[in-house]
Amino acid sequence: MASPPCGHGNFDSGLEIKTRSVEQTLIPLVSQITTLINHKDRPKKSERTLVAIHRVGQAVNAAVGRFVAVGEAIAAENHELKDEMGHACFEARRAGDAIAQLTDVGRAAPDAHVTVFSDRTGMVKAARLLLSSVTKVLVLADRIVIKQIVASRNKVLVTLDHLERVSTFQEFVQIFSQFGNEMVEFAHLTGDRQNDLKDEKKKAKMAAARAVLEKCTMMLLTASKTCLRHPDCESARINKDGVFQRMRCALEQVIEIVTEARSGGENKVLPPSVSSGIRDYKASVECLRDHLYASPPDGVGRRLEALVERTEDFTDSAYTGHEQRQAILGMCQLARQDARQLLHAWTQAQSVHAGEATDDLEVAIAKSCQSVGELGRELHKVAVGRALDTLRVHGEHSPLRALKAAGGEGNLEAVAQHSRTLTEQKEQLVENCRLLCHVSGTEPLEITCSHAEETFHVIGPQIISATQTLALHPSSKIAKENLEVFCEAWESQLGDMALLVREINDVFEGKRGDKRPYLSLPRPGKHSANMKTNKAVKLDAEEQSSMAKLGLELRLLSSDVDAEVDKWEEQEHEVVRHSQSLASMAYNMHLFTRGEGLLKTTLDLFHQAEVVSEEGLQLTSSLQVFCTQLVGEEKSCVMCEVDKLAAMCQQLQTEVRTPAQGKTATFQKVDSSIQKTRAVLTVVANLLPVCNKLNRKHKSEGSSLGSPQDWRERRDASTPVHDSDDDFGVKSFERHMAGLNLLESN
Repeated sequence: MASPPCGHGNFDSGLEIKTRSVEQTLIPLVSQITTLINHKDRPKKSERTLVAIHRVGQAVNAAVGRFVAVGEAIAAENHELKDEMGHACFEARRAGDAIAQLTDVGRAAPDAHVTVFSDRTGMVKAARLLLSSVTKVLVLADRIVIKQIVASRNKVLVTLDHLERVSTFQEFVQIFSQFGNEMVEFAHLTGDRQNDLKDEKKKAKMAAARAVLEKCTMMLLTASKTCLRHPDCESARINKDGVFQRMRCALEQVIEIVTEARSGGENKVLPPSVSSGIRDYKASVECLRDHLYASPPDGVGRRLEALVERTEDFTDSAYTGHEQRQAILGMCQLARQDARQLLHAWTQAQSVHAGEATDDLEVAIAKSCQSVGELGRELHKVAVGRALDTLRVHGEHSPLRALKAAGGEGNLEAVAQHSRTLTEQKEQLVENCRLLCHVSGTEPLEITCSHAEETFHVIGPQIISATQTLALHPSSKIAKENLEVFCEAWESQLGDMALLVREINDVFEGKRGDKRPYLSLPRPGKHSANMKTNKAVKLDAEEQSSMAKLGLELRLLSSDVDAEVDKWEEQEHEVVRHSQSLASMAYNMHLFTRGEGLLKTTLDLFHQAEVVSEEGLQLTSSLQVFCTQLVGEEKSCVMCEVDKLAAMCQQLQTEVRTPAQGKTATFQKVDSSIQKTRAVLTVVANLLPVCNKLNRKHKSEGSSLGSPQDWRERRDASTPVHDSDDDFGVKSFERHMAGLNLLESN
């Protein structure tokens, strides 16, 4: 991109702007300069017009002065940029002075000197110089940020090398503490950079690399401790080496993204997807109506054959059913047939020297686009359906439980048997991710699918090596802990895959960006009026890091709840709807601990926690109705958990409504709110499978536990309900964004 990103003027800076922060800094400047250049050149200027022009010009010059002072300070601290930055600052100051002179209409009679009214060319020239030089300063300053990230990565790599070579526990603990601090700094820098990037593909790649580093840090800790405890164990060494290698690759990927360097080693290029093939084919077909006098459109046939070739990942799969395979092959054949008819219609239009596309050609174009569209829908159904089936089966985690048991018993034969089962699951998940990549619909989602594929491919063997180590040393607590960490990473990736499938579905159905009401921030004033006396605080990187473990637990619990919810046949059941709501809000709070998502300040978090308590109480009310239809031990078992849930929701509500003064008290309140939310989610995750089982049992006995409509009629009229989508979601989000913009402008 060569010019500032807006429709205000056409001033080419000659520099590519890659980050939103640079873009947003330039927009107000472009707007002000455009105001000066595009003023109405009337013969008579009113006093009001003269004053306005004068004020804008002086404001621009003053802002440039402050801006240049910062640039010069940066130059003084970074000698390698001193000359470039100094020249850019000099040019910016010169342009600012020129604009101030051209708009200083009050220093003499209007005709006594050259002004913006008489020298429009001079103003345009000064404006170009100003925008070019300011952009240059911003891009050079951005280079400092990249330098900081590279320096941080280098520190991490040096410490990583020391960690890999340690031979004693004491030395390891000391160096790992340093490593942890360096990783927190690196995570903070790269997180800011990820949020600032304009390119969505780069953002997705950065997110994938940072996710690897986040998960591998805990794996590195336990794998290294296991290797130190059992130095002669080959499987422990293999396990540890795999973690170190993956961390180094992720660190290198981050640097490639921020520096836009090309990797000297393996730089993975994603294979073309079915989605992109369909887009390319439709574009080539649509172009035919505008190229009636061109040479024969061989590109249409080539693109279709390339698309059909990509469908072989579906038809060649051992997991694709016979009927699905035949359906896909039939649709490919139909697409070929429609393509032949299309080329015939195009040839006919040429032969009659038609000035524009004939009716036959228009019909052929529509049919050809329709046939590949139907092929895309069938492939989407196959990929998503298989992924959901796989997640449903693998959500039980039975191979992991079997491996843990066999390893703890020291049964190598059983470990080998269950390892084969896990390997089969891994291959199935890897293939599912590959098929999802084909139908994901966007390049960022393709990158996320590829990351999921690689994660399953790597973690599967690591779980097996960790299990082998435990089987050889069944009494080793550290070997057991190490296996638990890798199993948790596997389960976490299954949860991420479930969210990925949901997002791919949203893109396919055109719902991307739409949020369900409970995903939005609570409306100011609707919840806890007494909370407005509290001051909103943003947690710094260190505080977010200390919250990371709690946040991860919330993330896993929300995945557990989502997995249990998916097992219900009645997706509109009251219990299901409230549980889904709680899981999504808990995920929002997890994002807060990472410095991401809609919740930006502690006040946002407390608002969200209060909505969690209200949603939990509504779930309690629904469960109490559910229990009225149970008897005996069933009823007492569920009611015990329901009472526990109600008490926890009340505690959470009390906690978030209690004022906290000072940063320490606010931080403790954040910690307590997240812990109590975690407790609520834990009870919900335990209740869901029990209630689902009882619901199925009563339905099979012919005694339904009630439809959603019945429940709504029975529910007490005083139970609070959510606002509508418009009222609850959109307006609060607009207020939130307005607040952020105001802060940025100040």
